[in-house]
Formats: sequence, C-alpha cells, structure tokens
Amino acid sequence: MQEPIPGAPSVDPRAFGPFGRLLLAVSRAAAILGGGIFVLLVIMSIVSIVGRKLASAPVPGDVELLQMSSAVAAAMFFAYCHMNGGDVKVDFFTAKLAPSVVHLLDAFGSLLFGTVGALLTWRTTLGALQVMRSEETSMILGIPQWIAQMLMVPGFALFALAGFYMAAYHWKKRSENAGVSA
Repeated sequence: MQEPIPGAPSVDPRAFGPFGRLLLAVSRAAAILGGGIFVLLVIMSIVSIVGRKLASAPVPGDVELLQMSSAVAAAMFFAYCHMNGGDVKVDFFTAKLAPSVVHLLDAFGSLLFGTVGALLTWRTTLGALQVMRSEETSMILGIPQWIAQMLMVPGFALFALAGFYMAAYHWKKRSENAGVSA
C-alpha cells in the first residue's frame, strides 16, 4: 500500500468526472480479470509441476500458455495502477514543492503515460495483424500467436485513456491549487 506523503497531492476518485469514474470502474474490472488470469496460470503451473514430478504428465504447452497469458494479464493492470496513483515515483525532489507544481509534473508524466499507451496500442495492433498474416503459431499447441498479441490491445488502449484522463485531471488540479480557473 502506498502511504500518502504529507502535503503531496493525492488522487481522489471522488473528484473524477463521470467519464473518469467509468474509466476507473472499467480499469478496476480489467485489473481484476488480469488477476484472475494470473491465479489460473498459477493453478495450471502447479498442476503441471506436480503432474511432471509424480506422473510424468505435465500440462501440454504449459510454458506457451504461461507466456501468452501472462502478457495479456499484465497489460490489464496498467490503467488501474495509473489512475490510483500507484506508479513508481521518485518524489524525493518534489516532496517540498507546491501542490500546483507537483500536479503540473504529474500532468506531464500522465501525458507521457498516455502517449506510451497509445504507441503500444498502435504497434501491438500492427504486430498482431502481421503475425496473423504470416499464420505463425505456438510450437506445441499450435495456437495462433496473433490472438495473444491482439488480446493485449484493450489493456494498452485503456492504459492510454487513463494516461490522457489523468493528465487532464492533474492539469485541472494544478489550476485549482494555483488559484487559476481552468
């Protein structure tokens, strides 16, 4: 749990507008789904390891499934983490700055997050389409590789939306803390 720093601005979801609350709810649902995928992967890995050791019968393609599914699940966490201010921040230098300056820096950081999310969405989509055209499959199970790549796209798109929304949120908070109307 990230402890609040005295005087530092906190992200208050109650201050989000209707779109922000919807985005937060969708981000939370995606993160829960990603967590569920990881739980299933752990169960599958345990079954495979026990099966391999006790009966020489591992789950076929367990490593393939683990690789593809963990990438999809990980992509689902970014938006929720960012909207809750759970990103790793080095706030040693900004702890004593005015809240308006911290919000300005957070707005810039969120804009970068949104941009990276948009680039990941774009490039992952193009990559998945290229892999689909080449009909590349996994070695053991023969699963089309493009499916896992395309399943990462919604998480990255949500990440981009969250970044851009939080940039606007912090920009507005910067204005409020500076006493300037947005």
